[in-house]
Amino acid sequence: MSKVIVVGGGAAGMMAAIAAAECGHLVTLLEQNEKLGKKIYITGKGRCNLTNASDLENVFSNIVTNPKFLYSAIYGFDNQSSMDFFEQNGLKIKIERGNRVFPVSDHASDVIKTLEKCLRALHVEIRLNTRIIELMIDKESHNVENNEEIECDSLKKGYNSVVKGIVDQHGKKYEADAVILATGGVSYETTGATGEGIRLSEKCGHHISQLCPALVPLETKETWCRDLMGLSLKNVNVKIKNGKKVLFDEFGEMLFTHFGVSGPLILSASSIINTVLKKQDLQMFIDLKPALSEEQLQKRLIREFEENGQKQFKNALNGLFPTRLIPIMISLSEIHPDKKVCEISKAERQKFGNCIKALPLTIVGTRDFKEAIITRGGVSVKDINPSTMESKIVKGLYFAGEMIDVDALTGGYNLQIAWSTGHLAGSSVE
Repeated sequence: MSKVIVVGGGAAGMMAAIAAAECGHLVTLLEQNEKLGKKIYITGKGRCNLTNASDLENVFSNIVTNPKFLYSAIYGFDNQSSMDFFEQNGLKIKIERGNRVFPVSDHASDVIKTLEKCLRALHVEIRLNTRIIELMIDKESHNVENNEEIECDSLKKGYNSVVKGIVDQHGKKYEADAVILATGGVSYETTGATGEGIRLSEKCGHHISQLCPALVPLETKETWCRDLMGLSLKNVNVKIKNGKKVLFDEFGEMLFTHFGVSGPLILSASSIINTVLKKQDLQMFIDLKPALSEEQLQKRLIREFEENGQKQFKNALNGLFPTRLIPIMISLSEIHPDKKVCEISKAERQKFGNCIKALPLTIVGTRDFKEAIITRGGVSVKDINPSTMESKIVKGLYFAGEMIDVDALTGGYNLQIAWSTGHLAGSSVE
């Protein structure tokens, strides 16, 4: 039996504590907030999209950063394992559109209650309002056996150091045989995500991949988005290009905001284009009628124009767009709003159709961490053993969840990463 300290009472931390306790270890879970799972409360708009029920090939295809690193973690505790875990512990779940899994109650709090019940049943000691300020590290070198297959120079020479415990904000020392860091990233600081664990990891020798907001709304150069603030477009196609290269091309739902665009499609796009967007602006095109080919759309416009031939252009578009979008479409068409529909030329109609199929916007940046669902970057996967989640540098130090440089698209995939890495870290403690 080992003494294990888990730092961070979010999804990954709670799962790590449960897994370690199930292995017979004496576990203490430290959380800096006044309650556990504070970020879980806001996931899935308060409903908690706790995983995705699709096949694992699809799960990995939705992991944007370092998916191969997660093979052992996810195959060891996959989405079916997550669903089984919650159901076996009394949480009724349901599968919705896109294979998204939610509690039947639609309350994220029920997910947290289930985890808390498991922690209590396994006699995990929970200490709230406890923030760590230091890792207790023995700097002496420690040899490692049977490490020939691990491609890490520091491991081939032996660990640089070994963890001995942590120190909290009051100076109290907690000695331990193993420490699992699951402190999250830096997005949604109100949930306690301050990046403290990442900073401490760097201090003891780990490389940190650059932190940036992911699954985050996008800012546009065009100011007319402000006039459409709050307008949601369903069943549209969004394409984002860097010159001729298509970076993102997906169908779904989006939302206009006072600074640009948001919604499920946009959040997913942000994670795909993030790296390129740092270097230059990108062109985005919204296909407002993706179910129609260009030829079919022109036939639709001809029919609409024939039926409204004597009307002014501005009064003939109610059947095509939401009311608030009409002034924008008129402006972009460069057709005078008072022009009679019967007087619109073929060239003007075709240009208008092109605008409908590719409403243009210029993406100039992302919003900051306060509005990002997750953090991209964190402790480099090169410094972590993917088979155990243990540090390759500090013996007895493990990582789980968002503080690792892995991230995925929306749909329950990021929480699955938390469950999988947390479970592997907890069950790997010796």
